[in-house]
Parts: sequence; structure tokens; C-alpha cells
Amino acid sequence: MDVMKKNSLLDRLEGLTERYLTYQKRSRRIKKEKQKAKNPILDWLEAFIWAVGVVLLINQYLFQAYEIPSGSMIDTLLIGDRIFVNKILFGPELLPGMAKLPSPIKPKRNDIIIFESPSYLSQGPAFDIAQRIIYMLTISLVDIDRDESGEPKAHFLIKRGVGWGGDQFVLHRGDFRIRFAGETRWTEEREFNVQRQFKHRISRLVAPEAYPALEAEGKVMAYMELRLNPPAGLLNTAAFTNEIRYPDDRARDKAGLGVIRGAYPQDPRYRVRLSRHTQGWYVPEGRILPLGDNRDNSRDGRSFGPIRETKVLGKGSIIYWPIGRMGLIR
Repeated sequence: MDVMKKNSLLDRLEGLTERYLTYQKRSRRIKKEKQKAKNPILDWLEAFIWAVGVVLLINQYLFQAYEIPSGSMIDTLLIGDRIFVNKILFGPELLPGMAKLPSPIKPKRNDIIIFESPSYLSQGPAFDIAQRIIYMLTISLVDIDRDESGEPKAHFLIKRGVGWGGDQFVLHRGDFRIRFAGETRWTEEREFNVQRQFKHRISRLVAPEAYPALEAEGKVMAYMELRLNPPAGLLNTAAFTNEIRYPDDRARDKAGLGVIRGAYPQDPRYRVRLSRHTQGWYVPEGRILPLGDNRDNSRDGRSFGPIRETKVLGKGSIIYWPIGRMGLIR
């Protein structure tokens, strides 16, 4: 009796195996017949649409490729560097320019962050999606978002998150001093970076010894605006500025405003303009002050102010091209 039961069980297993194998063969045969009957163009189009969908998902929610267009982050990032930005870390956008998904991870001081340029004018979500698909499919080689001169628009900016809520910053001869939230003393940024063991280099185009000449030139220009003869010593000091290439007029402007403010103490316009230099930048809670590592050649938070923390789209993670610079971004 036991032998008969065993044989019956074996027969059933054998039958199930045969039906499964027959089903597999039939499925493979039907699939091959469908592929033969399918138009090659439709087959290619289907594969392309699938690839676009995968790219869009990766680009929007995981990693996005970018090419560095300017020297504002020298020496950390060079012109032409191609990088991947981690989009999921701080919560990706549901759609380009729309609400972000929440994330327990927040940007930290000194992170390389990417955010939409405050001056960028979008052409609409459809164009943004198309631009990002093409940009990602070509690994940042093709960018259709260009201005009238054919140059890529500065849609996104990549800077270092330096200032946090409650911080106050002032510039002294091109170097930042920071008064952190709850503190009364000012700390030199370079000193702070050494204490925190930050490894990045703050690049400067202007040597410290050039500032007396820059400031003298600002004062001479102020005397000329007041229709007064500047002191001879001031003229001699300012005469050397022809050799200086300085992309930022803050040092000259501050020195000149000091002269004009002294001549017109009752005029609030000059008091307000001068206060922008003497009081610096305050970072409200929930915002970040982004700055370029190449301080003398960077359009950053000094121009457009602190950005909302919720506007940070990702963190610069990896340089993937050129091969010689491949590695983590610090």
C-alpha cells in the first residue's frame, strides 16, 4: 500500500514538472514569435522610452550629473569638472521645481550644496524635465537650456554652505570674520577652518598687500565725486592699481563710502550703503549662506543673500571626469 502511495506521489510530481517545463517552452516560443513580428522601430522606441524613464527616476530622485561652468569653486572644483550630486540625501523634489520629499538628514556646515539660482527664470516644468532627461542621458554633455548668446544658463549653483542660522559675517580686506549664534567675539574664517580640520582651500586672487592701493583708489574716486582734490599721498598710493585685476569692488566701495559719509553725515543714503559693508550679512534661522571657495571670483550669497534650507537640492558627492580628478568631493 505504501509503495502504491509513493508511486502515485511521484507520478503527480512528474506530471507537474512536465506541465511547468511545457509552459516555459510555450512562453519562450510565444515571446520569440512576438519579437519577430514586432516592428524594429517600435522595438527601439520601446527600449528608448524605458531608458528615459529609468534615467528620469535616477536623475530626479537619486543622482544627477552636472558640469562645473565657472571658476567660483576653485580649487575644490575646476571648470569642466563633471560631478554627481546626491539628490536623495536631503529629500528629492517630487517634480522639478515642486515640493520636496521630507528627509531626516539636513545639510551641514561646509557641505558642497546645489540649489536653484535665485535669478533663474524657468521655462516651465515640461522644459525642465526635457532638459534634465537630455542632460542626464548624455552624462552632462548636452544642455539645451541656453541663453541668447548660446551659453548654458546658470540654472543651478554649486557652492559651499558656510553660514548657518544666527551667524553674522563681515568682510575685512577680502577675508571673512564670523560671529556665531550666541557668541560675542568674531572668529576668522581661516582660523575656524583649521580648528574644525576642514581640508578645502579658500582661493584668493588678490594679495593682502594690494588692499591699501585698492582702498586708496576708492578714496580718490570719492574725493573726485565730491569735486575735491585728494591728498597727494593718497594719489601716490592709488597709482599702483592699474596692475591689479580685481573682480569685486567691495574694498574700493567701502573706502570711498567712508569719505562720502564723512562729508554728508546727514544723508541716510550713504549711511545705508556703508552699513552693508560694516554690518555684513546676517543669516536668519532656516537659511544657509552659500559661498564659493574662490572668494574673489564668485557670485554667491554675498550677492543674493542666504537661501532657504529647503531649497537645497543635493550634495556634491563625486567627480567622475576627468579621470585624473576622479574622487570624492570634500
